[in-house]
Amino acid sequence: MTKIGFIGLGLMGTGFTKRLVATGHHVIGWDIDPEKRAAATEWGIDLAGSASEVATKADIIAICVTTTRAVEDVVAGPSGLLSSEGIAGTIVVDFSTTEIETTKSLAGKLGAAGAALIDAPVSGGPGAAQEGTLAIMVGGNETSVEAARPVLQKLGLVTHMGPTGAGQATKLVNQVLCLTNYCVVAEGLRLAEAYGVDARKIPAALAPGLGNSAVLQAIFPRMVERDFAPRGYARQILKDLEMLHDATRAAHLPMPMTSMATTLFRFLVAQGSSELDGAAIVSLLPELRED
Repeated sequence: MTKIGFIGLGLMGTGFTKRLVATGHHVIGWDIDPEKRAAATEWGIDLAGSASEVATKADIIAICVTTTRAVEDVVAGPSGLLSSEGIAGTIVVDFSTTEIETTKSLAGKLGAAGAALIDAPVSGGPGAAQEGTLAIMVGGNETSVEAARPVLQKLGLVTHMGPTGAGQATKLVNQVLCLTNYCVVAEGLRLAEAYGVDARKIPAALAPGLGNSAVLQAIFPRMVERDFAPRGYARQILKDLEMLHDATRAAHLPMPMTSMATTLFRFLVAQGSSELDGAAIVSLLPELRED
């Protein structure tokens, strides 16, 4: 089976690498956090000493880190992929949500070194990564995408959206639809509670209708139970919303709903809830008080 290098062993990286091991791949991992590296050995990950070392041992290299700056460091930093003589002929798959212009710049640098970059941001969360049911939005040249497809298809539904950067642009569309919905679903919960509706029944009751969504089914129950243990982090949601803000400003696109969601998540993070799940956004909306 293909040897997979995987850089970034956090919540998503854990789901990804468990799935890759379960489907028979040899996975060589790296993360800057020693605790995450140690944990990954428990499900069969062999560890490298740096991103550069990963490049010498893997046929395909995947990246899943939290910020654009981190992606830049993995690719072009002092111990990054480009510092390795083994990078030529390698396909690099960036599962992170990364700024479009940076994606294109890094693709050019990797191309000059004889490697190829595929931008392949995902939606679905750590559970979907481990189950192989992610939505994977892919940008890159067709030859590289088809070469990586057998591996990508084990992780979820793969859609080739176009050239380099198209995957990241599609992820921005996903985030508009998904992250604003966190805020709308929170309002729906408060409305149900105000009128004495059993909010636990809402997802099932609305499932056949047009009000249904993945956020309603997955996030609403957490809001009902005040379960804010992180499946993803509020700070990451805010990071993506800020990225959206910058991208739409550059194109002079009015995004009033997204702007409001950004403001709400800024409040959430500013009040010290950055390490909670995004479902905690409901905590900003006052609960009905009985007098």
